[in-house]
This record gives sequence, C-alpha cells and structure tokens, in this order.
Amino acid sequence: MSLEYAREVIKAEAEAVRGIAGLLDHRFLEALDILLSCKGKVVLTGMGKAGLIAEKISSTLASTGTPSLFIHPAEARHGDLGRISGSDVVIMLSNSGASEEIANLIAPVKKIGAKIIGITAHENSPLGSNCDILLPIGHIEEACPLKLAPSASTTVMLALGDALALTALNRRCENGTFGTEDYAAFHPGGSLGRSLMKVGELMRKGDAAPVMTENSVVIDVVQAITKARAGAAVIVDDKGVMTGIFTDGDLRRYVQKDGDLRTDSIKDAMTKNPKSVSADMLVAEALSILKKYKIGELPVTGENGKPLGMVNLKDITGFGEFE
Repeated sequence: MSLEYAREVIKAEAEAVRGIAGLLDHRFLEALDILLSCKGKVVLTGMGKAGLIAEKISSTLASTGTPSLFIHPAEARHGDLGRISGSDVVIMLSNSGASEEIANLIAPVKKIGAKIIGITAHENSPLGSNCDILLPIGHIEEACPLKLAPSASTTVMLALGDALALTALNRRCENGTFGTEDYAAFHPGGSLGRSLMKVGELMRKGDAAPVMTENSVVIDVVQAITKARAGAAVIVDDKGVMTGIFTDGDLRRYVQKDGDLRTDSIKDAMTKNPKSVSADMLVAEALSILKKYKIGELPVTGENGKPLGMVNLKDITGFGEFE
C-alpha cells in the first residue's frame, strides 16, 4: 500500500506540472521580457514552503546569468526592503495569493517602483489583483492525504520558475550574451567546475609533461617520465612536432616483447599518431575522449602540432568525482 501511495503522489505532482504547461500564455512572455530588460536584480520572495521554492528559483536565476537574491517577506518589512530598488523586479510566490506577509509587501514594493510578477493560484487574490504581471498556476489539488500540505502546488511553482529562468537563459544563449564560459565562471568549484574549464587551464605542462625526441632510447624516456611523476611522455621529431606518445602501457607491452630498453629507439616502442586535444577544448570534451578510447593521457597540442602539455584522466576526475 505504501509503495502504491508513493507512486500516486508522484503521478499527482507530474500531472500538476503537465497542467501548468497549458496555462502559459502572453503573460509568460511579458514576464520574460521584464526579466530580460531588468536593469537591477530579480528579487524572489515567498512565505513558508513557497519561500523555499522562491529561494531555489532565485539560485537558478543567479547561476544562469540573471542577478538575483531571495528576501524573506517578514524580514522585508523590518528593514530588508532596503535591498530592493526601483530598477528591480520582484517575483512573489503564494498559492493563495493572500498570505499576510505577501499581501502586506505589495504596496511598499510598488512605492519603491519595482515591478511585481505574481505566481499564484488565485487571480482575484491581493497578489493576483495587484501584481504587474500575473502567472497563474490554476487550482491544484495537493498530493497529501489531507489535501493541505503544499506539495503539488510547490512542485508546479518550481517548474514554472525553472521555465522562466531557463527560457531567459535560452534567449541569452541565442543572442550570444551568455554561454558555457559564463556558466563556468559561476560554477568554479567541484567536478562541474572542472568539466567546464578549458583543457589549457588544467593540463600539466613544463617539467610535469615530459617531451622527448624520436632519437631517444627507451630507458631515457622512462627516466624522464619517472622524474616528472607523469604517466606518459610526448615524442617529437626534429622540428618539435608530435609524432607519438609513450605511456606506462607502452612500456609494459615493450617489455613483454623482450625489447632492450637501454639500446632501442623510442620510435620502436611508442604509440604513433596518438589522440590529442587543443588547449581551448572543454575539459568535459577531453574526458569523453579519454573514456571513449580507454586511455589515461591526452597530449595537448597547438595548431602547428607542437606539444603544449598533457591532460591526465585523474586530474580531470579528481579520482572518481566524475563517475
């Protein structure tokens, strides 16, 4: 019974989200235009569970190119109204549209001169009647057994907020004012941040990325790799252009063939014409190549084919964070 009820909750919330898609009309586009033309910041506010959803929407907006912050509606009337300016847009969330804290905030915000976008189920409520742009969510039956606890309604608010934030992002992507590099700048930490970096920012270079010539003997290359604490060395011709790579795997295979490490040329042991990447490639793209070909090292080369460094699987993944 519990599993069946849990499934019904999920179905009810999914159905509510599907329903909001049909309610989108010209008012959504007007709200979008207000957001995109905002000279200040987008302020989110809501009470209780709606407030928690407002915080998440604000976070999504901020991380996708729309400066945003959350203000608690009760705190707003005790000084935090000073965070709002006339060039801002305020998005207020309230299922009833009549929450005391939200209703009492409308007039002061209008006096400041900020535009108000209201998200509510009741168009004739104080919020629905007095906001500049109304985004109605319609009547929604909550998924809880008492039909009281905010559940389906807050899920719909979240979906509507995401639609607004991501449609704004899509507009910026289309007109070239926001792209992957901008997104990366807002997410410098963790595995996501590393995946959005350029290979040139993460690659090993200099002494940490050994480069040897084709006339080197195998043992000299092995020693260079060991000294650098690296996993491979790039091999170049007499013009400095990459012709091969020598990895730990190449060493094992060469030993199995009874090669003479002290006399044999590295040309006989290296992997010729290896995969390589450019310094301006995204780390996430380099990771895909490493995984596709099941290799641990990728040389980084310039347009002239000369090595710039080496990108290592472990450096990218942080020992498994990408997995």
